[in-house]
Amino acid sequence: MADFVLVPGAWLGAWAWDEVADLLETEGHKAYPVTLTGLAERHQPDSAQTPQAQHVADVVAAAEGLSDVVIVGHSYSGIPAGQAAAQLGDRLRRVVYLDSNIPIDGQSFAEGWSPEGRAWLAGQLAESGGFWPPLTAEDYAGQDLTDEQITTIVKRSTPHPGRAITEPAVLARPITELPTTYVKCLMDGPTPSTPVLQHLESPSWTLAELDTGHWPMFSSPAALAALLTRM
Repeated sequence: MADFVLVPGAWLGAWAWDEVADLLETEGHKAYPVTLTGLAERHQPDSAQTPQAQHVADVVAAAEGLSDVVIVGHSYSGIPAGQAAAQLGDRLRRVVYLDSNIPIDGQSFAEGWSPEGRAWLAGQLAESGGFWPPLTAEDYAGQDLTDEQITTIVKRSTPHPGRAITEPAVLARPITELPTTYVKCLMDGPTPSTPVLQHLESPSWTLAELDTGHWPMFSSPAALAALLTRM
């Protein structure tokens, strides 16, 4: 049985993993959903300045005392999750990138964006006091979510710390050395990004797919939990 450290993506808290965590524990595993500093119940007016290193520390802290750890990082949180995984040594069973970004040493979350995309993000941060504002309901269309699920996600989302998405990752060791599964959610695009495809050339990495949207913990919790229990 594994200890699953579940890290939600941008704007979300540990609550996003409720269904998946319950399913994992029904199968005899332990689940430890994480709320990153500055988000959900940990959101504060000054949370915009939360450094990325703090999010890495949050994940490391969640794995403290665990010995057979599977770290699952969704979306943005692949970046802190991957950095944390590199610090766990032989306590790490596997790192799972769930339709996520991956940490590249010296590069930020938005490093690979187009100049237009980076300018848009800078404008978002400037207009929101350093926060990255949550998505609107329209942004979740076509991602295999019900109207009720979209309403819940939008209502419970909190602004994301801008500093965390603009600071570069710092890797303790190459992530190609770690036992890794990258999970591609096919409704959010049929193939992983170029950096992910390059990393998948490592014999330590494998690719899995889910036929659902970018937020599978809501749209396909049973399929996601079943995939994770096979890790």
